[in-house]
Amino acid sequence: MRYVEFREVLKDFTIFSLSDIRKIDENFHRRRLNEWQDKGYIKKLIDKYYIFSDSKLSEDILFEIANRIYNPSYISLEMALSYYNLIPDTVYTITSISTRRTYTFNTSLGDFAYRTMKSNLFFGYQLINYNDRRFKIGSVEKVILDYLYLNPNIKREVDFRALRINRDVFIESVDKDNLYKYLEGFNQKTLKIRTKSFLEFIKNA
Repeated sequence: MRYVEFREVLKDFTIFSLSDIRKIDENFHRRRLNEWQDKGYIKKLIDKYYIFSDSKLSEDILFEIANRIYNPSYISLEMALSYYNLIPDTVYTITSISTRRTYTFNTSLGDFAYRTMKSNLFFGYQLINYNDRRFKIGSVEKVILDYLYLNPNIKREVDFRALRINRDVFIESVDKDNLYKYLEGFNQKTLKIRTKSFLEFIKNA
């Protein structure tokens, strides 16, 4: 397969692997990927995954890539807090929750970090559609709980203030019924106490 044909066949792939290619051409040889890397046509993202060098990137595309390279996973924690405009900070590492072990990929596109949660806590995410593609991201309520759960040191008013949560956005976007429903799913007494303290802080901020 010539590169022009290859580029056309895989034009709808955000990223691709050798197994993706062999579903299209079972006789495809890996050395072609090495040749095209040397010519600058494609770039290796991580082991097994590649991206076209001329791909136009956006936040949505990077989120989709994050889902794909470490599956199952969904965007959460600092990146999702920023996505929902709950914090003012610019977040550069794309943070996710996964049932697999905690891991970080340092790539040419940026850093992709994953924090482990047990499979029974892998819930509360939604699918966001964009340009006939989609990515998984935690709901705003689940993202807040994920963050508190994985940062047990956040428990006092001074800690809550340091998060710099946008109170107006929080009140407008967070469904407390959903938040309490997800909170029950964690089944952790200390998290319930800290979450209620956090909500009281937001209420009086």
